[in-house]
Amino acid sequence: MKWNAKLKLMMAVMLTAMLLVIAACGGAVKDNGNGNTGAGNGGAAVEQGESGSAASEYPLKIKDDTGTELTFEHAPSKVVTLVPSETEIMYALGGADLVAGVDQYSNYPEEAAAKPKVGDMTTNIEAVVALTPDLVLASSSMNTDAVAKLRELGIPVFASDPLTYDATIEKIEKVGHIVNKNEEAAKVASHMRETKQQVVDAVKGADKKKVYLEFSVGWTVGSGTFLDELLTLAGGTNIAASQPSWYEVNAEEVVKQNPQIIIFPALKEEPNPIKAAIEGRPGWDTIDALKNKQLFAVTEDPLVRVGPRLADGLLEMAKAIHPDLVK
Repeated sequence: MKWNAKLKLMMAVMLTAMLLVIAACGGAVKDNGNGNTGAGNGGAAVEQGESGSAASEYPLKIKDDTGTELTFEHAPSKVVTLVPSETEIMYALGGADLVAGVDQYSNYPEEAAAKPKVGDMTTNIEAVVALTPDLVLASSSMNTDAVAKLRELGIPVFASDPLTYDATIEKIEKVGHIVNKNEEAAKVASHMRETKQQVVDAVKGADKKKVYLEFSVGWTVGSGTFLDELLTLAGGTNIAASQPSWYEVNAEEVVKQNPQIIIFPALKEEPNPIKAAIEGRPGWDTIDALKNKQLFAVTEDPLVRVGPRLADGLLEMAKAIHPDLVK
């Protein structure tokens, strides 16, 4: 696929969205009291195993990341998702038949693309209302205006904003609890926890490798982000962690830090514009990662969507950083 205007827009939207996530929450995390560190969720987190295989009991009350308490008299039967991560969660829970509409960027699994569309980063409120959902799943940072408007119309919106791997698992368990897919949610959560433990055990005691991430041309990712957390779990040290959030690349500083590994997203366009930018910057040919051909393209979506495939992203990143230890 050529690097056309549409793809450029999607990259810009993705970067803007991630900047909004960090800006909205200041990159802060807190201990939620169950041994996990996650974003504040405005209410008690779903404990590991709480979902189990038992059916949810209604009326069901639950708080989302905005601190809003929602009450469900019965399991939702029509769900609209406003961001791709929430679409992936519903499908992973076996709830494809419940999904009444999705956002324009929901491309996984493939059958999600056939669902009615309710907008892109700007939600079409009329389209959502026309689908008469009894649950809307949204990002509290990326869909702020839509969340407010839909709530004014009396439509139940569960808005979340997980900033860590564990907080993402908790969100999936909560959604499973709402839609009465507890057994499925428990399986997804178990897989994600097992994958994390697999990676942590594999790289335990290994030398930390210096890693540089570039997920949009000219931008790197700093501390307080889930990409930084995944990199650390995978046995790397983020050379950009001295600053929070996403920020523009300081080319000279990257040369000074001299990363051993450079990771960037695989794109369908050839040549990959991010890889081309990395290889073409003056002085970067002296960096160990380039001299030793340690540049790795990883699948993009699993690493930028806070859903079930975050486990796949973690595993792929770990294989790039420690291919001898992580299989």
